[in-house]
Amino acid sequence: MEEKKQNGHFKKVIGLFGGISLVAGMTIGSGVYYLGSYVLERVDYSFGLALLCWIIGGVISILGGLCFAELGASRPIAGGMTIYLSEAYHPALGFINGFSCFVLTCSGSIAALAMAAVTGFKGTLGLSDLAIKIIAILIILVFTAINLRGAKLGVVFQNFTMVARVIPLILIILMGLFLGDQSVDLSLSMEGTRAEGGGITGAISMIGFATFASLWAYEGWTNLNTVGEEMKNPKRDLPLAIIISLGFITLVYTLFQFAIYRVLPADTIIPMVQSGDIYLGNAVAEKLMGGFGKGLILAGMTIGILGTVNGDVLVFPRTYYAMAKEGFFPKKLAEIDEKSGVPVAATLASSAMAILLVVFNSLQSLTDLLITLSALLNVLCIGAVIIYRKKYPDLERPYKVWGGIPTVILTIIFFGILLVNNFIEAPLASIEGLAIPVIGLFFYAYFKKKNGGQDYKGEGIE
Repeated sequence: MEEKKQNGHFKKVIGLFGGISLVAGMTIGSGVYYLGSYVLERVDYSFGLALLCWIIGGVISILGGLCFAELGASRPIAGGMTIYLSEAYHPALGFINGFSCFVLTCSGSIAALAMAAVTGFKGTLGLSDLAIKIIAILIILVFTAINLRGAKLGVVFQNFTMVARVIPLILIILMGLFLGDQSVDLSLSMEGTRAEGGGITGAISMIGFATFASLWAYEGWTNLNTVGEEMKNPKRDLPLAIIISLGFITLVYTLFQFAIYRVLPADTIIPMVQSGDIYLGNAVAEKLMGGFGKGLILAGMTIGILGTVNGDVLVFPRTYYAMAKEGFFPKKLAEIDEKSGVPVAATLASSAMAILLVVFNSLQSLTDLLITLSALLNVLCIGAVIIYRKKYPDLERPYKVWGGIPTVILTIIFFGILLVNNFIEAPLASIEGLAIPVIGLFFYAYFKKKNGGQDYKGEGIE
């Protein structure tokens, strides 16, 4: 029986729509509903500057997506970023990505989203912090059980939740645009903000800090590469899924925030955010449709978050499988069940770590820690496009980044500016997040010695 598990293989069950569902499903979650408040706060409630930040965040994510599309189309292999970083730089960096994913970024995403799915009902149902954590753990266990049966079932659920989560967003956009009665000031002036009188440097610093907040709402576009090996036609569908999804998401996010400004005046929004009432979309729905509208938006938001949890539970274990396969993680995690095509041990380990993070952390602390480390690893992986072209010139590339190397360099510069600015504005959270990779180096040395981990070089690399 053990031998059968080790001889199992991934099943190609993900098509183009499934790929779009995974990208959109792992991106459109709770962030669009509450991060708009943080963006507004960081630009001192300038609606024009806030919308600019959402557009910039979307453009940067699209540029990053183009780079990942080239990597994914040429290397459709389980593990995604971990494999790219190992092959382009050094296996130690690939391990740090996978280790950080397991200990914080990926498991933390599952934990934070599971808690966010319940937190929206905290006031309505009078839930305590303990109750929120218990329900969040149950959510993780349910989606673990679903995805242990095979990727196909997880993708089917993902397709459903993608459609279900978009409906409330579109509803608010349409109502806000056509029923809202506020005249929105879209001025990009720095007057009245903390950047006033600070020149171009002050403007870049403020806009960069606010844009960085929006990036967490766009986070998720990197994950389709992790299941590239399970796509039916990855060379065509993987780039298309990333590009279509991110273009659509950027449009929806920007229009969603604008619709909020069309309905809620500044003197309503500012006290709400300052009091901690950050779900502005709920207030829009309640104002236009009463309690029914608020309930509808809350239901759509919850479905969206649950869909993201499902996608995370499906995708992240493939990274741990890839690490274990090459001797850099416990060998048990490299086993694939022959019947389901699922890395069972890796999936269980992923969910167990997420549950631990639910128990010992709050939603806000996890969000602060996740974004800096995630963005840094994304930048390194974007740079891998250049290294791959030089290191493996004969590798088949069905898709190449539009604009070539200049586009890659421009993307790195954009992310770099945001990262440096975030270190300046929020140094403590940034430093705490980067402590994980340092710890990871010790585990890398341990597994390399114990399991004989070697440089990863999979099929397709000459």
